[in-house]
Amino acid sequence: MSAGRIIAYLAAAILIFFGVLFLWGAFSPQGSPGWIIIGAISVGAGMALIWLSGRKRKAEAQQLVQKIELSGDVNLEKLTCRNCGGALSSENVRMLAGAPVVECPFCGTSYQLTEEPKW
Repeated sequence: MSAGRIIAYLAAAILIFFGVLFLWGAFSPQGSPGWIIIGAISVGAGMALIWLSGRKRKAEAQQLVQKIELSGDVNLEKLTCRNCGGALSSENVRMLAGAPVVECPFCGTSYQLTEEPKW
């Protein structure tokens, strides 16, 4: 639980406590009818604070775009599936935990791409 929620719950408890005291005191011999309004507002504000702090916020989706700039002339080879030999395109490659992963649309195989040495 975050510190903000704890503070909100404590503030709500204080508001409700004093609101109940004002409501209770309004019916005492020294009480005033105006204390009923103050008590009701205080209890309502405490309940609203509990409701607002208890709501879960929707997680904002983050999109990570990775762009790669290649220096010099680069010859791209045809990408084929290791399992079935089907032709793969760039849409079949995605980044997963920082590594390029290929998912074959033909056989459903998924594997990490590795770069072979050129020598």
